[in-house]
Amino acid sequence: MPTLATTVDGLKFKNPFVIASGPPGTNLNVINRAFREGWGGVIAKTVSLDSTKVINVTPRYGKLLSKDKAEVIGWENIELISDRPFSIWLEEFKKAKDTNPEGILIASIMEEYNKDAWIEIVERCQEAGVDSFELNFSCPHGLPERKMGMAMGQDPELLGEVCEWVMSAAKKPVWAKMTPNITAIEEPGRKALAAGCQGVAAINTIRSVIGVNLDTLRPEPSVEGYTTPGGYSSRAVKPIALRVCMELATMIAREYPGRSVSGIGGVETGEDAAEFILLGSDTVQVCTGVMKFGYAMVKPMCEQLLAFMEKHKFETISDFKGKSLPYFTTHAELVRRQKERKAAQKAAGEQKVVKADGEWSGDDFVKQSAALADG
Repeated sequence: MPTLATTVDGLKFKNPFVIASGPPGTNLNVINRAFREGWGGVIAKTVSLDSTKVINVTPRYGKLLSKDKAEVIGWENIELISDRPFSIWLEEFKKAKDTNPEGILIASIMEEYNKDAWIEIVERCQEAGVDSFELNFSCPHGLPERKMGMAMGQDPELLGEVCEWVMSAAKKPVWAKMTPNITAIEEPGRKALAAGCQGVAAINTIRSVIGVNLDTLRPEPSVEGYTTPGGYSSRAVKPIALRVCMELATMIAREYPGRSVSGIGGVETGEDAAEFILLGSDTVQVCTGVMKFGYAMVKPMCEQLLAFMEKHKFETISDFKGKSLPYFTTHAELVRRQKERKAAQKAAGEQKVVKADGEWSGDDFVKQSAALADG
């Protein structure tokens, strides 16, 4: 009988599904709700020592809908980190652990480029009883003038230095949350792990503009007629998130074996989670999915993931973690393998011709494209 229980960095999760930092973990009430519904862990909305600098606006969400308006394909937000006083958060961290002693509670923290501030926030959250930390180096909007969020995550040297500060004070496992808004994700990931972080989390939202209203000609979401680029999430970002997790997991397996990856991006089903785990994720985080479907979505996700495991006769998460990573290679290697296959087919009289670039025609372009997708 397969089990979803898994231990990551010494943390015992009853299942790999974790509420990602954001509105679904924005106060004690919703954190308790998440644990009651059966989530393996909750990452609270990102906190800082001084909440007075955090001022949200409305509207702050934008949705990209399918052509028939029936499905949310993408979701943009220009929401900032928590605007609630740090003292209240410390009280709620304590209450959350008292109420849910077996639940894994993770504090997402973000500060300016200030060693004393990072050490203080780590020490005070630890005293409040949190089980772990996630360092927010990845919020793509808000407070960049203070070198917070993505502004820090895009500078691997800066990120590595901050991780060293954190690890000098942390007595709990630490994950560094990576920004996808960077050319080479391995570089900041490598710096975080070299500094001693137990794992990395990826991805946060992708810097974006959700669209332009063709009646008003104003970009959205419109606040007093104006907007700012925000963070893109939901199902549309899943392929990018999978690629990033694959790259980080491959680097970790080669350079930092035993460190962890928490996969994030477009997860809405147990099958989605299985893909992230197959590409090296230890846990799987969900934020926008909860905003679309509610906290109870964890139950069918658990059932779907268990069904996948039963189908393939996997007993534990570790049985299939990273199992698909060996099937990534270079384009040159793909060419070599295909030449071998075609040579074998030709010898057997079964060669299938694939059109070269010069043979495309406009008349049957769609059919040609479909044929290439079939291989």
